Amino acid sequence: MKEQGLALAARLMGRDRTDAAAATRRIALLKKGRRASAAVLYYVVLLSLSFVFLYPLLFMASRSLMQPQDVADATVQWIPRSLDFSNYGLVLEAIHYLPGFANSAIISFGSAALQIVSCSFVGYGFARFRFPGRGIWLALVVFTFLVPPQTIVVPLFIFFSDLNWINTHLPFVVPSLFGHGLKGALFVLIFIQFYRRLPSVLEEAARIDGAGAFRTYAQIMFPLARPAMLVVFLFSVVWHWNDTFEPNTYLLVPEFFNLSQNLTAFNGLATQNMNQSAQSAISTGAIGAAPTLMNQIMAGVMLTIAPILLLYLFVQKYFVESIERAGIAGE
Repeated sequence: MKEQGLALAARLMGRDRTDAAAATRRIALLKKGRRASAAVLYYVVLLSLSFVFLYPLLFMASRSLMQPQDVADATVQWIPRSLDFSNYGLVLEAIHYLPGFANSAIISFGSAALQIVSCSFVGYGFARFRFPGRGIWLALVVFTFLVPPQTIVVPLFIFFSDLNWINTHLPFVVPSLFGHGLKGALFVLIFIQFYRRLPSVLEEAARIDGAGAFRTYAQIMFPLARPAMLVVFLFSVVWHWNDTFEPNTYLLVPEFFNLSQNLTAFNGLATQNMNQSAQSAISTGAIGAAPTLMNQIMAGVMLTIAPILLLYLFVQKYFVESIERAGIAGE
């Protein structure tokens, strides 16, 4: 009887172990299923968002390689019957690409470089020093960011006109030199936030070594602000490159037009030609034969945004690292 009891107990213990192992496997499978479901949902959301942002780019690239008859054909959606790279050659000459690129580069990269220096200097002063009226001056900086430039364009145009700066790059470069310009107040706030997070022991050690405020900033604090510099540089370049309001206000001679202005002029001329061709086709009864220049317009758009896309492809790794390093915690 004793031996039978021991055997029964052994069987029960083995059954319990088997049940426990099966339960453990079920729990593990359930966890894997949940992780797999979360990963699938995560990638579905990412792919959906990426498609929303990539769709316009893919659309422009597809249309820029089409012939006029492919654009006008409703059966041709994404893949043209034959690739037509001649659109880019025609548009390069039509929008005066090289002079427009030079003007855009001077305005964008020149203003960005000056805003890095000036906005960093102003941001360091607000972040690390306490002086009378500091709150009022900081409120005025924020106020310049909140006020749309369209509301003050008339006095600015009169001011720049009195200085003979119209049809020059000075209305873009000089304000950037003094910590203003396009989105300058936002860049000051970015540097303020970054310098506030740096440990104060760096300045204390510099003072012990006999360094003054300007030397401390130039040799210690400013070099440490490279992550914020890269963020400000990319934002400034992109915003200046895509801006059309201020260039259309201060640049009135085609010699100083940037790429966006040249593309706008080409788009207007192309639209006018298409309307005239459509009216001519209607008058002759050949409604379906009305030509379109949408392929050339899309080629011009691709050429205009290509420098910014290339710039981001080269610096996107460092840009992401800069965003992460900009959140460094101080003492």
